[in-house]
Amino acid sequence: MPVEIPVEKWSGRVLEVTLGATAEEGGTRSRTVTVGGETTLPFLHFEGEIPHPPCIAIEIADHRPDDWSPLLLEAWGDAVDDPATWAKAAEEAGADLILLQLSLTRDGDTPTTAEDAQAVTRAVLEATGLPLLVFGPGQVDADNELLVAVAEEAAGERIVLGICEEKNYRTIVAAALAHGHLVNGRTAMDVNLAKQLNILISDMGLSLDRILMDPTTASLGYGIEYGYSVMERLRIAALQGDKMTQLPMLVTPGYEAWRQKEAKVGEGVPESWGDWRERAVLWETLTATTLVESGADILVLRHPETMERVRAFIERLVK
Repeated sequence: MPVEIPVEKWSGRVLEVTLGATAEEGGTRSRTVTVGGETTLPFLHFEGEIPHPPCIAIEIADHRPDDWSPLLLEAWGDAVDDPATWAKAAEEAGADLILLQLSLTRDGDTPTTAEDAQAVTRAVLEATGLPLLVFGPGQVDADNELLVAVAEEAAGERIVLGICEEKNYRTIVAAALAHGHLVNGRTAMDVNLAKQLNILISDMGLSLDRILMDPTTASLGYGIEYGYSVMERLRIAALQGDKMTQLPMLVTPGYEAWRQKEAKVGEGVPESWGDWRERAVLWETLTATTLVESGADILVLRHPETMERVRAFIERLVK
């Protein structure tokens, strides 16, 4: 007797968001990347549509990072000394997107200026044809100053400006509106906070198809279960028809994994932890693959080998 597989029918759909603009669209990108569009939970192809698989952004910094693991610096080699070279290396390694992280200072003392931010953004745009995300250093005043300048410099490129939070979203959204960009809205791990920020951003006149939702997450072993559940609840709400949760989700497993001891430290740890390099790459990989299963549409990674492993994982799931 044949077994009938129960199929869940959802009334809602995740919005499609397109990053980047080609020459025909007023930009200079060699291609665009579209995320979202799901009508079912992750990889349940028999229940609905998943038109765009999760994509991978590689994070680069505006100068050689002094707080990154030596394993990461070794993996990218001399490319980390120049953001443009780094961006090109990430594209050649197979990245879908480039995320440029701006620093608060250039050399640990001299503040990063608007002109600095514009120059590095232009250099990266000229070095790669991939769509670009640019995130500020994470302090309100600096973010506002630098991202407004970046938005002007990249006018027409349809980049993603981040990070929009409740305390600074107005200035960043205004810059996105003025220059045709998207924004990344980040909240603490909470469904209602994520929804509220989306409402605030859209109330300023930015259409929902120009917003990415960043619900924040944690790495393997450090609260990832709670982050997973929040993302799962957001996706279920979206599929049930809640308009303000129907946005593609961006997460940063690279940042989260590489700041934990298991990935960051190679000495003074139990021998049972095994080889440092393999452990570190696995920590990022398992964090990323877990979040893919909870509905992530964009994964921001750091190590090129992690990207290869996560890409292979995604390809197996979308077949």
